[in-house]
Amino acid sequence: MAAARAEAKEHENSHNNCLIRLANPHVAAMKEDILYHFNLSTSTCDFPAKFGDVKFVCVGGSPTRMKKFIRYIAVELGLDHPGEEYPNICVGTDRFAMYKVGPVLSVSHGMGVPSIAIMLHELIKLLYHAKCSNVSVIRIGTSGGIGLEPGSVVITQQAVDACFKPEFEQIVLGKRVVRNTDMDEQLVQELMQCSADLKEFPTVVGKTICSLDFYEGQGRLDGAICFYTEKDKQAYLQAAQAAGVRNIEMESSVFASMCRTCGLRAAVVCVTYLDRLKGDQITSPHEVLAEYEQRPQRLVSHFIKKSLGKV
Repeated sequence: MAAARAEAKEHENSHNNCLIRLANPHVAAMKEDILYHFNLSTSTCDFPAKFGDVKFVCVGGSPTRMKKFIRYIAVELGLDHPGEEYPNICVGTDRFAMYKVGPVLSVSHGMGVPSIAIMLHELIKLLYHAKCSNVSVIRIGTSGGIGLEPGSVVITQQAVDACFKPEFEQIVLGKRVVRNTDMDEQLVQELMQCSADLKEFPTVVGKTICSLDFYEGQGRLDGAICFYTEKDKQAYLQAAQAAGVRNIEMESSVFASMCRTCGLRAAVVCVTYLDRLKGDQITSPHEVLAEYEQRPQRLVSHFIKKSLGKV
């Protein structure tokens, strides 16, 4: 209990201090900090000049999706110009892609906890070196719904593991470390209000399972390995639904815990491609999925415009 209270106090203090704070005293003593997977370094990049105005960071799995998003938000904010290109800031590496327009940074993170964790370590350090303040970080993506119609948008209130526990476990120096996975409550409420403003698609707030696997870890029957039945799967998914889980994806737990530890407002907004209670494989036509994919982007775009007083 004492550790939990200490973490809550640290979280509160982090939010009271609007500047980005690292939970690592060693970085300040480094002569040079190389953000290897971004191909950026404090010795070759003026971080405050390049990134100091960032207030919104949107992250998603696919580089293509995040490039589409930066073009979309540029138009929405009135910052787009005919023929303008948005170059990949992380040119020289194929690990992640990063794009910027005005106060918005758009970054890809790959698939799964390990990939997004690497990206987040370097992203948070980037924001720290840039002396950014009052930053909101939002993951926009896709997921499998539980008891929801395809195309529904889920705003994650709390990330849970495969046993429905609201925690992220990390092994550090051979020891088990458990961290909180709550999203920022105020940001969740603001995003839900934005959905109510738009009235374009069904949106719910709920828990999200962060799975370490796409197949067995999510109870699918269509992987290369499966030693359980349809009945077993249904029992598990129905138990998840009863526990308040509304969707399944693969990044939310570490995303919530890392952002919370460093005092960043964080939220996850994912559209559902299917209802897992009704099947395992995505069967909707490509054009339908493409429209679904745009829904979290439209919601987050409205939030950014509203925050900037542009609506």
